[in-house]
Amino acid sequence: MNKEIHLQALKHPNRPHYEWHGEWLEQTEDYVMVLCKSGRQLKHHTKGVTFTIATASIELFFLKEWYTVAIGIEDGAIVSYYCNVAMPSVVTDTGVTFVDLDLDLVKRPGGDWEVVDEDEFVINSQTFGYSEELQAEARAALERLLHRARSGSFPFDDSVLSRLPVSYRQPVL
Repeated sequence: MNKEIHLQALKHPNRPHYEWHGEWLEQTEDYVMVLCKSGRQLKHHTKGVTFTIATASIELFFLKEWYTVAIGIEDGAIVSYYCNVAMPSVVTDTGVTFVDLDLDLVKRPGGDWEVVDEDEFVINSQTFGYSEELQAEARAALERLLHRARSGSFPFDDSVLSRLPVSYRQPVL
């Protein structure tokens, strides 16, 4: 019933970064929500390799905000978060595309929130000519994302678990 869609991350301005497939769960005026099954292939153009991703995830591609959120799911429970600071996502005929702006907010299993790839952001800002406005928007988006994560606002409030297909939900004992 769910439509398979193509997901593509680009690096500024429009260089292929990585791509994978998922299943459309829902779309609102603010985001597209996708289920990505365990065992999916992620083709990483920047590194020149294809990875097999072992963990399922619910991924949100915000259409007005400057970030994406991937929520790692195991046995019906949230185990991790990986958030990209990115230009607002764009819905295409075949899926969703976004421009990754290097800065990431992650929470690994059992860990705390951590901002990563700040060095990559600084280098790429110079190498690829990120404008002052683009850099400011990326940093402001990271602050908004940190606030949402720390306050437990959507999608960091576990409500996404209700969108999981039954086969992915935690069994009731």
